[in-house]
Amino acid sequence: MLGTVVAAWLLASSGIARADSAIAITPDPPPRRNPPSFRPAENRPMWDLDGLYLWLGPTGAASHVDATWDSTFGGDLAVVRIREREALSAIGATVGASLWTARGGGRLWVDALAGTRLGGRIYGVTAGPIVELAELSHPRLGGSLGVWGFFGITPFARVGFVDELGGFAEVGVHIALPVLRR
Repeated sequence: MLGTVVAAWLLASSGIARADSAIAITPDPPPRRNPPSFRPAENRPMWDLDGLYLWLGPTGAASHVDATWDSTFGGDLAVVRIREREALSAIGATVGASLWTARGGGRLWVDALAGTRLGGRIYGVTAGPIVELAELSHPRLGGSLGVWGFFGITPFARVGFVDELGGFAEVGVHIALPVLRR
């Protein structure tokens, strides 16, 4: 019974649908009135490295602090403006965190950086505050000065002072992986 009702409804409604002959269908779009214009390519040459970079990557260092050697491993994020043909070739800031392998705790830092091009490479300096963290003591404040060179990887050396720990020295490497270039 239900099948008969559905079949009757389909037959009755099939006569309702029909094509509208009042609208003309054109198979092709209308021709252009003006030819398309092309702007020159805005991509810079591959050799031009000038721009604003966001670098992110791992860092590792050997540090002499509190009369002993220890190593740290962590990460570093840098925002750097590169202008290869200028006297001040690199300027920016870096923020990072690392954990001690034997001491426990870790270190946080924020550094300003500046560099210049010498012999086809960029070398520079850093300076900024440090917060030394430990599992069983309060955070200790300090500061550091460093030197670095960019060779695809970035070796660095840093000296500084941390409250209650005294002076420290470290050498390490940061692997700068480009995340963004503008």
